[in-house]
Amino acid sequence: MHDLTTGSITRHLLKTTSFMLVTMVFQTLYFLIDLYWVGRLGKEAVAAVAIAGNLTFIVLAITQMLAVGTTTVISHAVGARDLPRAQLVFNQAQVLGAVAGALFLAAAMALRLSYARSLSADHATAALAADYLLWYIPAMGLQFAIVTMSAALRGTGNFKPGMVVQTASVIINMVLAPFLIFGWVTGRPLGVAGAAIASLVAVVVGTVWLATYFTGTDSLLHFRRTLWTPQIALWWQMLKVGLPAGAEFGLMAVYLFVVYTIARRFGAAAQAGFGIALRIVQAGFMPVVALGFAVAPVAGQNFGARQRARVKAAFKAAATLAAAVMVGLAIICYVMPEALIRVFSDDPEVAAVGAEYFRIVSWSFVASGIIFVSSSMFQALGNTVPPLISSFTRIFLVTVPVILLSRHDAFALRWIWYISAASIVVQLIMNLVLLRREMQIRMVEYEV
Repeated sequence: MHDLTTGSITRHLLKTTSFMLVTMVFQTLYFLIDLYWVGRLGKEAVAAVAIAGNLTFIVLAITQMLAVGTTTVISHAVGARDLPRAQLVFNQAQVLGAVAGALFLAAAMALRLSYARSLSADHATAALAADYLLWYIPAMGLQFAIVTMSAALRGTGNFKPGMVVQTASVIINMVLAPFLIFGWVTGRPLGVAGAAIASLVAVVVGTVWLATYFTGTDSLLHFRRTLWTPQIALWWQMLKVGLPAGAEFGLMAVYLFVVYTIARRFGAAAQAGFGIALRIVQAGFMPVVALGFAVAPVAGQNFGARQRARVKAAFKAAATLAAAVMVGLAIICYVMPEALIRVFSDDPEVAAVGAEYFRIVSWSFVASGIIFVSSSMFQALGNTVPPLISSFTRIFLVTVPVILLSRHDAFALRWIWYISAASIVVQLIMNLVLLRREMQIRMVEYEV
């Protein structure tokens, strides 16, 4: 256990962020290297993997429900020095994660073909997406176990085991992918399916490895079969915190579904350009995502320990760091957008779509970074409904106008990017207003 209720807040944030950032850097490299290899297969392959990757946001939505609830409840228990409760929450989270993962696997496999056909611009793209999902869906199903175990460790302030295991699994994926995609050594190229198989192998290794950490004597948390009997009341307590946070990712999946559906009429090149740009943005956002993962347990433990001033200090420090990182990313994406896209595709149509996306949405990067941090603060306070309200408002402000405008013959994809950037500013304002209100309410209750 790492006590985050004493010492420098900024030092705690930087230390915990650094652990997460190591994982995120390797995850970023995986995203980009995987995209680079798939890009060698053509724009249809890139579009197929991008479309299939939309399911990732559904998985993130569900696992975020589990992760946020697990981290928050355990961090509060640790902050209050209630270790038996932390042990109980950990074991119940594993059972809940296993049930959720099994249900997702069954549903996704059943809907795999219809999903691929519904979003793809042509038959070739749909076939490639279906091949990729055949192996990638099981990998996503196993993510539920990794997420719940890692979230429990974050709640205790221990980021190192999750960092080591996830970094190693990413390296396995990165190394294995080109051998399977192009048939190096074996002489049997598997194409996009090879990329998915590499992911599955890496996730299997990571799941088994991380699970061994909870069987050792040095771990604060352990698997206890006597604590595996489902406790619905505790499940609901975790989900009550996590559901709104997970719903935010679910709304993002809705947004991407709308974008890919509308982009169908512009062809595979448009879907590929957006897919590449989105992957690069996701990679660039990794430091802020790591910071968000860090601020939740830091602020959460101090909230559990009733340290009002330290909770506020955690937000101020995290917001400043997030804004600084996002300024750098925005400058890079605005100044050299075509160069970023052409690393992964030399198709001029693909590059044009991706570059246009970068030039418009880069203006909203700083706002997005602060939104990440503020959402994590709501997690620490144990009430994730306010950021869900702001996320729903943002998605509503994007999807409704976009769907209506897409009916016009003069409609262009850039209209989506302008509306999306403006909606992010609205979401930021709402998040800050709601966070100030929430802290005033909750901090009065916990003032020492």
